Amino acid sequence: MAENKSYFFCGIGGSGMLPLAMIVAARGAAVSGSDRSRDQGRTPDKFAWLESRGIAFYPQDGSGPKAGQILVASAAIEDSVPDIAAAKALGLPRMTRADLNAALFNAADKAIGVGGTSGKSTVTGMIGWILESVGRKPTVMNGAVMRNFSDAETPFASALVGDKDFYVSEVDESDGSIALYQPDVAVVTNISLDHKSLDELHRLFGDFTAKARIAVINADDPESAPLMNGGNNLHFGFGDGAAMRGSDFEALPDGCRFAVSFAADRHEVRLRMPGRHNAANALAAIAAARAVDIPVAQSVAALADFAGLARRYEVLGQAGGVTVIDDFAHNPDKVAATLAAVAELPGRALLFFQPHGYGPLRQMGKELAASFADAMREGDKLFVCDPVYFGGTVDRSVGSEALVADIVAGGADAVHLTTRAACGAAMLDEAKAGDRILILGARDDTLTEFGHELLEKLAVRA
Repeated sequence: MAENKSYFFCGIGGSGMLPLAMIVAARGAAVSGSDRSRDQGRTPDKFAWLESRGIAFYPQDGSGPKAGQILVASAAIEDSVPDIAAAKALGLPRMTRADLNAALFNAADKAIGVGGTSGKSTVTGMIGWILESVGRKPTVMNGAVMRNFSDAETPFASALVGDKDFYVSEVDESDGSIALYQPDVAVVTNISLDHKSLDELHRLFGDFTAKARIAVINADDPESAPLMNGGNNLHFGFGDGAAMRGSDFEALPDGCRFAVSFAADRHEVRLRMPGRHNAANALAAIAAARAVDIPVAQSVAALADFAGLARRYEVLGQAGGVTVIDDFAHNPDKVAATLAAVAELPGRALLFFQPHGYGPLRQMGKELAASFADAMREGDKLFVCDPVYFGGTVDRSVGSEALVADIVAGGADAVHLTTRAACGAAMLDEAKAGDRILILGARDDTLTEFGHELLEKLAVRA
């Protein structure tokens, strides 16, 4: 699909675009692109690294697209964006990120698609690491940096380029593009309200799993129950209905451990990642690997060395007795899972949350507020800034003040401060030895930089 072609990626720095660009470039395609964040001077290290890998960059002013290229751009990008208008004037064929990724995925003999509201990036990384550890040489398309594959030479390793015939990828239900994929193995981590109604989600995931040779489904998730009626299912979870069954979960200061039983075998699993939700993610990955004939014992051994993903409960460091943690949590399920992991260990949590857009607050603000209010403990405090906004015509009538009002009404301690800087200053004033500061939010790479800034200020204060 990619060989000897030329692609222009509009928005190449995005979490879904960057790994795809690296995969097609590694397969011999010419790749160039633009990104509004680069033009604004955001995350310069990332764009410098991409340039060092042979990606040609242009300002997002219409000067980049050239005759003979294929335009890769989100379907949501308006035709008025200069690069889109220029590509249209040149008559370039246009693909979405999902169109291109699905074409690569569907061409593979062993294609493992990982869907679900929460956990799919982690499960994708786990499966990729298991397969790589046992010598299967997969190509992995992820939405987050996989720390096992990241080093000084490849700091933004959200893709792993291996053989064409083994392809592991996240698949996205939020835009309906999950319908494009033809999986050999379909994984559904869980189903909950996010971007679409539950009725629509049930239909999308039902169609996705029905196409697979084997569907790996969460037996503990009530909303996934309608998917469990087919004969091609391998269920995972901690309940009695799971074939790949976890038990004896124990939280540890540096991760967790639990047992996994399959058929007549039982194995002890040790993860370097905290939280019962990550134990469930591991069960999903072990089941998916078993669906392509990897013995459970080999998967368990590989996962002991799984380092996790960037911005998935990633400990940035500690200063003055305060630990700073960076996390991608941004929807009700992810927030609940992250705060459940926080509650497994002692110590107060100071939470910072940047909503990932105004639209999501309208769609799931009430549910998001309930997740915070239900999971925060006595003494925990939440600081919320205004939603991330990079421009455009989005309706901004519902903002963070409504979210905070609902959280406070639910009995939790929360405050709305309009800017990130104001939230940071308030958290630093509040922080004491033994506290954990969590940076929560999505769609903004500079959140990690914010976490490091707080850590540096804590160190100076100490």
